[in-house]
Amino acid sequence: MSDIQIFGAAETHKSEKYMTEVSKEILKNIYKPRPLGSRKYDFGLLVIIGGSDFYSGSPAMCAMSAFRAGVDMVRIIAPKRAADIIASFSPNLAAYPLEGKWLGKQHVATLISMTEGAKAVSNNKIAVVIGGGLGRSKETQEAVIEYLSQISVPVVVDADAIHAVAKNPDVFRGKNFLFTPHSYEFFVLTGKEVLGKPDDEKIKLTEAEALRLQTTILLKGRVDILSNGKETAVGYTGNAFMTKGGTGDTLAGIAGAMMTRGVDPFTAGQAAAYINGKAGEIASKAKKESLLATDLIEAIPEAID
Repeated sequence: MSDIQIFGAAETHKSEKYMTEVSKEILKNIYKPRPLGSRKYDFGLLVIIGGSDFYSGSPAMCAMSAFRAGVDMVRIIAPKRAADIIASFSPNLAAYPLEGKWLGKQHVATLISMTEGAKAVSNNKIAVVIGGGLGRSKETQEAVIEYLSQISVPVVVDADAIHAVAKNPDVFRGKNFLFTPHSYEFFVLTGKEVLGKPDDEKIKLTEAEALRLQTTILLKGRVDILSNGKETAVGYTGNAFMTKGGTGDTLAGIAGAMMTRGVDPFTAGQAAAYINGKAGEIASKAKKESLLATDLIEAIPEAID
């Protein structure tokens, strides 16, 4: 990694800022040779909580990207219709069905029990990704808040889960969490508008809000901005073809895979931003306008190599 100089997009915002630029070097401390005696779960178990009666693809893409990023096992917990569909996508995917069309408070005990079970079987090499496709009903948001307030494992908070906890910062403040918002979700989380602002202003806002909320934030965009309030990094991988739905799910899955290995949220976010963006670049060389999130997933091994 290297220090780089960041300039705002407009000449009127040409203030200087020195940051750490995310590069492939970040992967060297994550992907080390595996010992010959390695066993299942040595490289993590990821629990993914997401999906609803309408949305089923998000948890599946999150899971497949996590597998490609090296995690040993993924367990998906989703409402029944979503879980059944997800299980049919690939024999690699294990999906536990919750009764009903969406996540509710009646499911919280099950979520906690399954999280603690995963923690035990993996010898604490666990992380959770929550939010993709959950929906934003009041019942679901209350369930997310109750669940996150009772667990003590690393968590990637994405999509609808960001909406759920935005007004309840005590749920996550000071915990081992990584938030992965796009510009609107950043506004929901922080109340601060970043859309259309120059990069140097986005960086300042991300740093300030990460410090205020005592968490780690990865603001997704043309430039990925990551801060825990003390350290800040920027990433430049990716391109305009990655506007396709699902590329945020793949980012969350990769970050979750990193965190199951005990990688801290700030480092995991950097690695995920690099891999996700580079995989998108690789896949789009052939696919261009036809790029799909599933194409990006298949390019992850080359991005890591």
